[in-house]
Amino acid sequence: MAETDLSFGRSLLSLRRDQVHLMDPTAIPEPMSMEKFIDLNASANDNELLSLIWIGKLVDSFLCCQEEFRVIIFNHKSQLLKQPMDRLIEDYFERSIKGLDVCNAIRDGIEKIRQWLKLIEIIMSALDMDQRQHLGEGEIHRAKKALVDLAIAMLGEKDSSNNLAHRHRSFTRNKDNNQQIGYFRSLSWSVSRSWSATRQLQGIGNNFATPRASDVLATNGLALTVYTMTSILLFVMWVLVAAIPCQDRGLQVNFYFPRHFQWAVPVMSLHDKIMEESKKRDQKNACGLLREIDQIERSSRMLSELIDSENLLLIDEKGLEMKERMKELMHVVEDVKEGLKPFERKVRDIFHRIVRSRTEVLDSLGKVHIRE
Repeated sequence: MAETDLSFGRSLLSLRRDQVHLMDPTAIPEPMSMEKFIDLNASANDNELLSLIWIGKLVDSFLCCQEEFRVIIFNHKSQLLKQPMDRLIEDYFERSIKGLDVCNAIRDGIEKIRQWLKLIEIIMSALDMDQRQHLGEGEIHRAKKALVDLAIAMLGEKDSSNNLAHRHRSFTRNKDNNQQIGYFRSLSWSVSRSWSATRQLQGIGNNFATPRASDVLATNGLALTVYTMTSILLFVMWVLVAAIPCQDRGLQVNFYFPRHFQWAVPVMSLHDKIMEESKKRDQKNACGLLREIDQIERSSRMLSELIDSENLLLIDEKGLEMKERMKELMHVVEDVKEGLKPFERKVRDIFHRIVRSRTEVLDSLGKVHIRE
């Protein structure tokens, strides 16, 4: 068997097994290399689901899929000029472009979280308990003000990104890139104030359906590769929007992946778990389902209740409890500081992988067309 055929049979985006199940959903499934998503589903317990570490693993899985997809498509580029693959691949890239704005919105959300951390630093400085046994009126007032500012920012009632120095910084590394891929407006600006994360996700999933059996046969299974990659793109973007603060974020995106596709089993299981988590959080998920955000919200709310006093002794029962809440807050802050930078790099990688994949395919198709 040729090397490219082996990649089809063994890759995460394997075609032949899913083609069998598309024709006959009752067929006995064969093993697939879906360990990454299976592991993500297995690790999605109450302590890890939607944490920075867990979402980072999800992004890693997406990047692996994206690279396999790029290689498969590039190795079969001659088929992309034929119907219906020309239509299917164009449709995929149109949907993927919408993912670029999602990446920029997530970057803005990361900056908002960093602004929250600055407010928390003010709180911790005002409530520094190592050198004192008593908090004066000035320290309490300063901590209260920072806690109120934090609560407002996390509720989204104040645009905490207004003063960001890098508001219009994009994922573009240099201006020359804009000449090559100037049609990507997301390369130049962050999302506008009228932008909606929910509408963007709906745009990715709009009129998205399982490929017809005739298309699968006509494309020798490549239609299923595109379907699988689009499904994973939609799911990962949905998780990012659900977890990270961004404009008009929400979970109101209806999608269902048939479970006779083996990759769909862990993906739909994760979807169900995230929806359940959203219901548990109730109104507290207004700014994002990221686990660390929930921990910050709970700890800061408890601190607000504890320091609602003009004279607080740090050695009494309330003071000792406040010290405990401060330790919890400090711990989650350290986790967030440590995790945000590598997470941001991974989101940037998604952005550039999508751009590179589209550029490579369009360039190669142009060359193939000229030769023919």
